[in-house]
Amino acid sequence: MVRSELELESITKALIKGQANRVKTLTLLAIENGVNAQRIFQHALLPGMQAIGSQFRDNTIYISDVLIASRAMHAGLHVLKPIFSESQHSSLGKVVIGTVAGDLHDIGKNLIVMMFRGAGLEVIDLGIDVQTEEFVEAVNEHHPDILAMSAMLTTTLPMIPETIGELERHKLRDSVKIIIGGNPATQDFAQAIKADGYAGDVFKAVDLALQLVQ
Repeated sequence: MVRSELELESITKALIKGQANRVKTLTLLAIENGVNAQRIFQHALLPGMQAIGSQFRDNTIYISDVLIASRAMHAGLHVLKPIFSESQHSSLGKVVIGTVAGDLHDIGKNLIVMMFRGAGLEVIDLGIDVQTEEFVEAVNEHHPDILAMSAMLTTTLPMIPETIGELERHKLRDSVKIIIGGNPATQDFAQAIKADGYAGDVFKAVDLALQLVQ
């Protein structure tokens, strides 16, 4: 195995273990040794998070483990971001994301934001408790490819179709793909409100977003 492959493998292993400082150090070393930044992302950081995703789907790790691994990935991305900027690394697409009005949950949303950015998407994060008008204004202002809305409470779930309705009234609905997520949301609900997709976990959200922008 050549040296660069060993370096990439070491980064992946450190990420899976959630060793943020080690991921940062190993990423810096790989860059210094001439390993391409895009290669580090595609062959070290991304495979690490994909492995974490598989473990999470198999119920062998907890959401806390996913968050720790995500912070490790973010440490690596922090090193790569300036290099991507210097090379005018263009984003694959633009996403506006937020948790709907009345809902203050943000752990899952923040994780998705981190993963979206890691996957090469530009993200405008509106935060939590986002009013319908704020979503509409953001779509009108930023012209995103995707609007991602999260609702973690059954009582806040109706805010999603309300927002879609407002987008239709402002003639903006056809300009953006809409994906939804959160505990009470389902695929059937997404189809009923004519959303473009539903993601049951952060990894499916990333896969879905990449499919929609491509």
